[in-house]
Amino acid sequence: MAGVRDQQEPLSAWPAHLGSDDPSDQEELDNLWLARKLYDLGAIHFGDFTVGRTTVNSPVYVDLRVLVGHPHTLRYAAQLIAQETSAEQLRRKPTCDPFDIVAGVPYGGLHLATAYSLQNDVPMVYARKRGAHQAVRGNAEQSGAAPSLPEGPSIEGKFSPDARVLVIDDLITTGGSVIETVELLTAAGLRVRDAVVLVDREQGGTERLKERGVRLHSILRLPIMLNLYMSSGMIEETTYRRCIDYLEANRHRRG
Repeated sequence: MAGVRDQQEPLSAWPAHLGSDDPSDQEELDNLWLARKLYDLGAIHFGDFTVGRTTVNSPVYVDLRVLVGHPHTLRYAAQLIAQETSAEQLRRKPTCDPFDIVAGVPYGGLHLATAYSLQNDVPMVYARKRGAHQAVRGNAEQSGAAPSLPEGPSIEGKFSPDARVLVIDDLITTGGSVIETVELLTAAGLRVRDAVVLVDREQGGTERLKERGVRLHSILRLPIMLNLYMSSGMIEETTYRRCIDYLEANRHRRG
């Protein structure tokens, strides 16, 4: 039976220039290394995929859930987010506002937001809509009873009114999930000016968020990732062209 140690990534899986298995030790992290690592981990699939309303007959599918099984790479991704947001805040004309807490977008962004929170000691919340079947009812004064919880929007975690929030998600297509989280946070009195995603499919998410006064920051962009895979011989040019043509054709799709 394989133990936990057998399932962890070997140190040789890290890029040679890092010299350590701990990304927090490095002065500057490499987002293109992360793009290669995601391919190696099986997060990038090619074929014909339909996922929800916004990814229909797509020749490429990105599944970032694989990161939960690879803590070193997950930590690396969280540190890339910290590096990107810090750099943008330090510009002469900052393009990312300071923030007090981070909010993970259920469910894809929760592992990234949690990793970021733990790495950087920043409080975390997440927003969701609680349906009738999720509301726990009962008299809290009775033995063994749970407190009654309301239906509707709910922010899990502790926060102060008017706190500044950075929204974190793993992937964005047209931006629907991120926008829903932004709206829930705003309705609770929180301030959201920025959102960051690990991978942007570049299918309208940036524009839709901008319409709501939110800037999108992307660690990786899918067209650039595909170009890297093709130029490195990881995928055929025909596969690259099919994917790029699809992304271009659906660039302004609204979901």
